[in-house]
Amino acid sequence: MKGLKIYNTLSGKKETIKPLKKGRINFFVCGPTVYDYSHIGHARTFVIFDAFAKYLKERGLKVFYLQNITDLDDKIIARAKEKGVLPKDLARVFEKEHLKNMKALKVDSVIKYARATDYIKEIISQVKRLWAKGYAYEIKDDGIYYNISKFKKYGKFSGRTVIQAEDSVSRIDYSKDKKNRGDFCLWKLSSIEEEPSWKSPFGKGRPGWHIEDTAITEKFFGAQYDIHGGSRDLIFPHHEAEISQMEAISGKSPVAKYWMHTGFLTVGGQKMSKSLGNFITINDFLRRHPANYLRFLIVKNLWRSRLDYSESTMIEIETITEKIEEFIIKVKSQKSKVKSSSKNSKIIKQFKTDFYKQLDDDFNTPKAFAIIFEFIKKANEFITKNLISKKEAGDIYKFFEKINDIFGIIDFKNIKNRKIIPVEIKKLSQLREKYRNEKNWQKADEIRQEIEKQGFVIEDTSSGPAVKQG
Repeated sequence: MKGLKIYNTLSGKKETIKPLKKGRINFFVCGPTVYDYSHIGHARTFVIFDAFAKYLKERGLKVFYLQNITDLDDKIIARAKEKGVLPKDLARVFEKEHLKNMKALKVDSVIKYARATDYIKEIISQVKRLWAKGYAYEIKDDGIYYNISKFKKYGKFSGRTVIQAEDSVSRIDYSKDKKNRGDFCLWKLSSIEEEPSWKSPFGKGRPGWHIEDTAITEKFFGAQYDIHGGSRDLIFPHHEAEISQMEAISGKSPVAKYWMHTGFLTVGGQKMSKSLGNFITINDFLRRHPANYLRFLIVKNLWRSRLDYSESTMIEIETITEKIEEFIIKVKSQKSKVKSSSKNSKIIKQFKTDFYKQLDDDFNTPKAFAIIFEFIKKANEFITKNLISKKEAGDIYKFFEKINDIFGIIDFKNIKNRKIIPVEIKKLSQLREKYRNEKNWQKADEIRQEIEKQGFVIEDTSSGPAVKQG
């Protein structure tokens, strides 16, 4: 891939992406554990990687985007007991909800969703090979554990071997009989009839958390592949464990050439927590705002930086979205008989070049969007002065469609038949809001009626009045 650089957690620096196979990217992202509704933190990760996969395709690469679904672990079993249902049934319900959320957010670049329980044979195969190579040991009546002291490079990826505050802690690996504090479970033995389990050479049981990802990626990609993505909290111990497992099995390094980790999402400056009352599911968000607003919030921020969510930020997103939509409507409505000019062609070409240049540099969406806003400002001046031809307007419109194919920030279907809200109508809306604030309801209602006579309706929302076509 010519010129596309990305920050690689493995090396700690930006690197040019060079596919292992010419013209093809094998791309794996850690998926959800389906024991509850997905939240906007999950959305942050999956929307970013969806946009990134689409950008790779836009730049001419074939992308096989694979994502696992953890449909069995301690959390799922515990929640199923609370609800009085089978773990499998609980997992299927929340898997369906998650996929429904992804569809609403237009996260549609994933080629394959792989459930962990569909790859038990592959998981057992990996545990057997780790055992045969001396990397695994048994704790009686407990399970098969990975011995981290046998893998000399353990800790190199994250730069540590101990849990920290914001890590996503490993599951099924607590035992006083472990050889090393950081050893983790590969296969959990189970004697409880109600719990899901499978026969294996080690005894009846179920997979540990880390082993499912390497079993799934080896099945589809082999021992090595191009890109592994996930949230920042998975760096340790989850991704450290994945590396130690797969590289111990294959003897090949690295298992993934590039590692990408999305930054944390906070709400009002704090970590999301049900106890703090700031826990927002994707369903919660979609009840309040359009799906493309969440995509816009996510993609306009740098993928590996912390992102803070607040309702005031969503007002800003709404305003920006409306400005872009207005511009697109103006461009689509352009019927000027002015001839195309070399000056305009150069400006449009430079806009495209600058836009791609920013995305090629660590998928820098903040700078790419700054290029978009600057172009809109310049193009609006030309449109106002009737200096853009119909052909040039069509070229701009098609490029914005292409931008939207990657980012999904504008509802093109919704704006295709919309007209620009006239300045006079906007002024009437502002005047009506002034009268409403003064509690002069009669005057406010008279203005509302005048707005409706001119073919528009006004809706009072939590973020202020919204004018739409009638």
